[in-house]
Amino acid sequence: MDLADSAEEAGFRARLREWLGKALPTLPPRPSPADWPGRRAYDLGWQRMLYDAGYGHVHWDAPPGVRLVFLEETEKAGAPYVGANFVGLLHAGPTVAAEGTEAQRARWLPPILRGEEVWCQGFSEPGAGSDLAALRTRAWRDGDHYVVSGSKIWTSHAEVADWCELLVRTDPEAPRHHGITWLALPMDAPGITVRPLRTLAGSTEFAEVFLDEVRVPADHRVGEENDGWRVTMVTLSFERGTAFAGEVVACRRVLGELAQEARRNGRWDDPALRRRLGGLNAEFRALWRLAQWNVSAAEASGGVPGLAGSVFKLRYAQARQDLYDTAADVLGDAALDLDRPWVLDRLTSLSYTIAAGTSQIQRNIVGERILGLPKGR
Repeated sequence: MDLADSAEEAGFRARLREWLGKALPTLPPRPSPADWPGRRAYDLGWQRMLYDAGYGHVHWDAPPGVRLVFLEETEKAGAPYVGANFVGLLHAGPTVAAEGTEAQRARWLPPILRGEEVWCQGFSEPGAGSDLAALRTRAWRDGDHYVVSGSKIWTSHAEVADWCELLVRTDPEAPRHHGITWLALPMDAPGITVRPLRTLAGSTEFAEVFLDEVRVPADHRVGEENDGWRVTMVTLSFERGTAFAGEVVACRRVLGELAQEARRNGRWDDPALRRRLGGLNAEFRALWRLAQWNVSAAEASGGVPGLAGSVFKLRYAQARQDLYDTAADVLGDAALDLDRPWVLDRLTSLSYTIAAGTSQIQRNIVGERILGLPKGR
């Protein structure tokens, strides 16, 4: 694989860098982390700026190499990330693009790209997290609608979402992985209750969602009935394979800031700390190369990331925790101050071994599907 920019990528990088230099100074101040309506407006406003400048499509309608250039340059410039609409831009949108009908793509993709609609993810349930196939939220057909009852948990940004990518069980008698269906749920439908959850870091970007005989039009089904597990694997392949790529660039930036802080406060004199920082630098450089390899492989196979996404996600989750544990060592006693840089990031880093499939699940995938080891009993 050639890791150097192609002519197309080099030209795109130069144009994007020039545009970012002009656009970023025009942004309003970032809203408070607790101001969810304000955060929604800010994040969608940025997406609209990208769309108007011709960059709104990059997350799923551009060659993978161009997507990586976009993630790298926007992160280096300190641009806003996808924010409240990360599910729409990085998960649901690419899934609809890959699996949806022409009418579904026309209905749902343009509003995501224009910064008009937010999506959330309704996958996990109280008894179906790592074992997603154990989900019990039911949906049964009633004419031209599905009627849905059950509950979801850890639903990202449900409180500001217009749509939810929802997994439901449509055939309770089928084997666990065969009776699941993927639906696009309008979040303003009668019968939906959203209850925010407060995290260890004090934020409320997750919620419980309760569904009491919610009616969802049958044409909101993506893929065939009872084929939702396969469609979900497409969603998760995007989540594990490319959704975290921009965060690797962010971690490399934080690593540089940590080195500067260690020099400032005297911690740089500790050779053990310098070795840790050097090791993390190598780790994140390797992860970026793996991201490049993954997107190149995806491009060759039709645009959907493959099993190597599990390798990336498994190692990235641990590397991110190691990074912020090292940040605590650099900060010393200040690591107990929630107002200091990196402290809240250290708390949220704990979730990365759970989000997008636990590290245990990723090890199973690597062992069974890549290394060919027998399934555990």
